[in-house]
Amino acid sequence: MTYENSKINTTDFIRKTIREDLSSGKHKQIITRFPPEPNGHLHIGHAKSIHLNFGIAKEFKGICFMRFDDTNPIKEDEQYVEGILKDVSWLGYEWEEKLTYASDYFEKLYVFAEELIKKGKAYVESLDAKKIREYRGTLTEGGKDSPFRERTVEENLTLFRKMRNGEYKDGSLVLRAKIDMSSPNINLRDPVLYRIRKVSHLRTKGKWCIYPLYDFTHGLSDALEGVTHSLCTLEFEDHRPLYNWILEEVSAPCLPRQIEFSRLNLHYSLLSKRKLIQLVEDGHVTGWDDPRMLTISGLRRRGYPASAIRLFCERIGISKSENNIDMTVLEDCAREELDKNVPRVMAVLRPLKVIITNFPEGQTELFEPASHPKISEMGSRKINFSREIYIEADDFRENPPDNYFRLSPGNEVRLRFAYVIRCNEVIYKNGEVSALHCTYDKETRSGVKPIGRKVKGIIHWVSAHESVSAEVRLYDRLFSNPFPGRADTKGDFIKDLNPASIETISDCKVEPGIKEAKSEDVLQFERLGYFCVDSKLSRTDALVFNRTVTLRDTWAKVEQGQKRQS
Repeated sequence: MTYENSKINTTDFIRKTIREDLSSGKHKQIITRFPPEPNGHLHIGHAKSIHLNFGIAKEFKGICFMRFDDTNPIKEDEQYVEGILKDVSWLGYEWEEKLTYASDYFEKLYVFAEELIKKGKAYVESLDAKKIREYRGTLTEGGKDSPFRERTVEENLTLFRKMRNGEYKDGSLVLRAKIDMSSPNINLRDPVLYRIRKVSHLRTKGKWCIYPLYDFTHGLSDALEGVTHSLCTLEFEDHRPLYNWILEEVSAPCLPRQIEFSRLNLHYSLLSKRKLIQLVEDGHVTGWDDPRMLTISGLRRRGYPASAIRLFCERIGISKSENNIDMTVLEDCAREELDKNVPRVMAVLRPLKVIITNFPEGQTELFEPASHPKISEMGSRKINFSREIYIEADDFRENPPDNYFRLSPGNEVRLRFAYVIRCNEVIYKNGEVSALHCTYDKETRSGVKPIGRKVKGIIHWVSAHESVSAEVRLYDRLFSNPFPGRADTKGDFIKDLNPASIETISDCKVEPGIKEAKSEDVLQFERLGYFCVDSKLSRTDALVFNRTVTLRDTWAKVEQGQKRQS
């Protein structure tokens, strides 16, 4: 593992358990695993599990397996395998030679299945899927035995081997554990262990036509890898009795301990893989790496550094209780990490031309502000002041309100790193403000305090002739409701999509130094926020920037206003 934690939570209940297991001599080395399914891309919720499993292995000088649960070839794709490996590596975690697949163990899993059959603990079921659900019962009523539950060991072995040999069609037979159809835990009511799938597998191709289900595969894969602590989210708590039952009923090489922790719930987001797939397939987003998606690839494309995601995982911690984390926690982590070493530039998103009438035509004056105010080693950048500049249209008001400290007719403002200017005349075109005529005071060069007057306002600017044009995409939260689908939409989370989640602004003006920016580089546009060079849309001659995060929490004001109105 390549990352370095700035702070590791050493008091959570999982680490407490691990310390007890080590001090008692139960384990000499801690082994964990991260087991994604290759049927989608990773999101911020997975990052919590990745950080926990790899982090614990690092902290206790143990091992973490990177293991793909590739047991459903119908939904799996090589693009997901590649994407998951890329995401985990980008987050800063390494698995070295500990990259495995559930399919590595298919032969051993089959042997375990036959062992259950021989012990009378599993049987081949001939009921169809609908009947199996019907016989299973409900959460309040017990199930009933299948008419095929009492098949002999010999008959079950024969049928199971024929299933393996491809002698039956999909869905005609399954292998079920023989546990207790009256159990209050519905997961113990003879769960399905194997089903027929006559499709090619990513890795084993056509070798197998029967595939184990997750509940059967997971615990046994843990045992085969010597996992000591199998860490998973709370929805698997009711599956733990089945996890333990399978391990105890076969000759497993060890008995891993499953421990559950609360999953991540983040305001203004959805982390259900099914719903994320719906967003992608129905075209509500442009893909898994859409910068509005809280997938790892989406966050990366938006400009979130891996260190910010790790910091976020540390701050939210690990607990047993369900909780809802405010989006500002994630955004603040991004601001904190980006502030450390991201260079500054000036950019104007909505340009308004300013003509400095008393500055000589054709002349420029060089300024060299620091690239970062706190890191002198980053050096400085060169910007030229000239007769024609651009300022932000929002930094001018014809009829300013009280306590307005930016530019207005007859008033002064300081141009950052340059001079104090006064607005003398407003130029109109088609009834709209098209330019300003201003004068500058050459005695007010940056660093010199104007004598005899106070200038409170400071605004940013770029040279009209030397600035570079760019497209900027202002991304916001994908949903306008902190709990998508839970309010008046009757579970339809699509109705809670934020119509203002993206605003595209063309022909923005940025300091000329950005021409050197590369894909995924992040810059702070002074006074505006952090912006990342888009990795898919940018070209050297046409830069596209994605807003990573604003400099301040703009949503706090929105939410406060909503509360006052209600």
